[in-house]
Amino acid sequence: MNGHDLVRSVKAVGMVGTAQGLRTVRSSWRRWRADSKGLAPRGTERARVPGAVTGMEPAPGGGVVRFARSELRVRVTSGGAVFLGWDGAEPDPSYALSCRSPEPDPRAVLEPDKEGGWRVVSERATVVVSRHGAVELRTPGGVMLRRDLPPRWWEPAEGGAGRWLQRSEVAADARFFGLGGRSGGPRLRNGTYRLWNTDPGGSFGPGDDPLYITMPVQMVVADAGTHLVFHDNSWEGEVSVHEGVEGAGSGHDRAGVCEVRMSGGPLRSWTMVGTPARVLHSWASLTGPPALPPSWALGHHHARWGFGSEQEVRRVVAGYQGRGLPLDAVHLDIDHYDAHQVFTVDKERFPKLPQFADELGRSGIRLVSIVDPAVKCEPGVEVYDSGTAADAFVRDAAGRPVRGVVWPGEAVYPDFTDPRAREWWGTLYEERLEQGFSGFWHDMNEPVSFAAFGEATLPRSARHSMEGRGGDHREAHNVYGLAMARAGYEALRRLHPEERPFLFSRSGWAGMQRYGGTWSGDVSTGWPGLRASLSLVLGLGLCGVPYSGPDVGGFDGSPSPELYLRWFQLGAYLPLFRTHAAITAGRREPWEFGDEVLGHAREVLVERRRLLPYFVTLAHLARRTGAPYVRPLWWGSPEDRALRDCEDAFLLGDSLLVAPVLESGAACRAVRLPRGRWYDTATGMAYEGPGTVLVEAPLARIPVFARAGTVLPVRGCEGGLELEAWAPAQGGTGGGLVVADAGDGWAEAELERFTTRWSGGSVVVERDGDAGPAPGRPVRVRGLGGAAEV
Repeated sequence: MNGHDLVRSVKAVGMVGTAQGLRTVRSSWRRWRADSKGLAPRGTERARVPGAVTGMEPAPGGGVVRFARSELRVRVTSGGAVFLGWDGAEPDPSYALSCRSPEPDPRAVLEPDKEGGWRVVSERATVVVSRHGAVELRTPGGVMLRRDLPPRWWEPAEGGAGRWLQRSEVAADARFFGLGGRSGGPRLRNGTYRLWNTDPGGSFGPGDDPLYITMPVQMVVADAGTHLVFHDNSWEGEVSVHEGVEGAGSGHDRAGVCEVRMSGGPLRSWTMVGTPARVLHSWASLTGPPALPPSWALGHHHARWGFGSEQEVRRVVAGYQGRGLPLDAVHLDIDHYDAHQVFTVDKERFPKLPQFADELGRSGIRLVSIVDPAVKCEPGVEVYDSGTAADAFVRDAAGRPVRGVVWPGEAVYPDFTDPRAREWWGTLYEERLEQGFSGFWHDMNEPVSFAAFGEATLPRSARHSMEGRGGDHREAHNVYGLAMARAGYEALRRLHPEERPFLFSRSGWAGMQRYGGTWSGDVSTGWPGLRASLSLVLGLGLCGVPYSGPDVGGFDGSPSPELYLRWFQLGAYLPLFRTHAAITAGRREPWEFGDEVLGHAREVLVERRRLLPYFVTLAHLARRTGAPYVRPLWWGSPEDRALRDCEDAFLLGDSLLVAPVLESGAACRAVRLPRGRWYDTATGMAYEGPGTVLVEAPLARIPVFARAGTVLPVRGCEGGLELEAWAPAQGGTGGGLVVADAGDGWAEAELERFTTRWSGGSVVVERDGDAGPAPGRPVRVRGLGGAAEV
């Protein structure tokens, strides 16, 4: 504590001028005192490196290499993933893995290397361990993808958790992606990125870091190949990346460098090698397949902090219906609670919420509820009393419940790393279901405690169960939101076993896709915020979280009609399509921006509804393969260096390329196309890639291209599923996948494969397994002669 913090606390009370402000100051002082007493000073540290190799011990999938001052476990799994664990670290326990240690590959054998070290050769990669602890990851052909230098530890002289550093080298042409939700990405520029889930305390834009979801997951793309590396450690850390330079210094390349620094915890990692699609398939096999959202969650959502009453929600819904605008879900924020208390309803503002939800449901609109983790700390509050009886709350080093300050005032926090607390918390969702809610968004779960100074979260000394192992908030902080999502998802599976849960979370960690998705959080209203929205979705997808989207229009302020429409157009091609804003922000309903914007927004919503079968197909494919809906342009051509640096367009599945307008006043834009033929879906004009084309982008639309030969499932005029086939290049072929969702339950959906080819001057669409050219569904062929044809 210093004088600057004291001044900040006095200013906080002066600016707020309320009891809540005083509570916030007291809470900040409590957190400071708790950590002052509960965390031992680091003191003198001893540095250590592995030292020279002393021997090895083979084991299934690899073995253990021993050094003078450490040991390294190498294990290749049957799925091809490579595990490295120093100082006895094993894959378990882990919050990221979906099951216990994957089975080792019996064909992978630890053997002597000609350089005096050891190596493990597998089908997808070769791991070479040097005599002093450097580890190289090579392709089956022997090309180096990554070289981890010998790690370094700094350990307290009196024992306890030690910090460590792992420095790695990659090819000079490599590009770094990932690390969770980064607003300046998806490509990671040279710099340092903090690993500590953080509520920025206001709206954010490109370059603001860290944000709500940080995870030590990197995807590295180079000419030699793509690999994903995950350091399975939830402690606070930072990752520094520096791209290499080709031809630096007398014609020699300078390697790219990555440094991972962790403040404690194990040094262990997983690495996957292959194409981007194969890498994310391996990642999903390791950490769990993405949750499959119900089909209605792939439609349009409208939310606002500040609806305030049932009457206002009715007014907004009537506005959509009366103007012929599709609407699939309405989200209620904290203002529908009774005094901001979770799992309650303000009976004056929403007197008959279950009946209202049922009425909306009959018109095809679902209600979604916000859920915050903080529980008002007051005897007589039902959730507080039941949580106290279940001993469910995080405690301090003295055994007292940790208190913070959030919207309801003084609050306590469930310990979601305790299985008993998750079980108790899960029972509370029954009240939400009885109120008529069909889905849930978890907020403030970094977790947040308002602060007049210091960090806006729990004391680092706070004690957590960590599944019975015991630990403190330094280890639990980053997985808090993940564990909360698990509690909610598993509860919904129990309470409504016949329906797929819909849940998305502001905070999370590696593996969060098992329970649902996420959204941007409080992205700033402005053109930079629009650009950050796309960066977040792309980056999260490369970390295995395929379902996400921004607050369309931005969280704060009032967007101009042009900005709102461009954001709306982008959002329509992202998995979570949701308008949302703060209580003090301007309106976000399309009709609030004039007739011209309303007309264009109507076309956007109709097109989203038309593409719903394609989004359903992408959702099922993400579940089966781990592939994100939204992909960078280099997804299918990682060797194309120009595409690696392209961040203003994206692929939606394999079939579509979307080029949003991200600058004010633009009426056209340049688009970098991957190799192959691409059709402008508005004009039918064909373009050949690779290369850059200049296309019109009037206010009415953004450029969207279809891949030649693709088969796209769409919603027909009568509401049924139809096939939109785009002509392949002359002499070429194409195809596509279609998954016709069997409903919002768990019935296995059928996957259909279609091919396109030229035959006698016509395009023929065939379904695999059929004897003739009858696919069994209505087909519309486009791209013939530059115009749409039936």
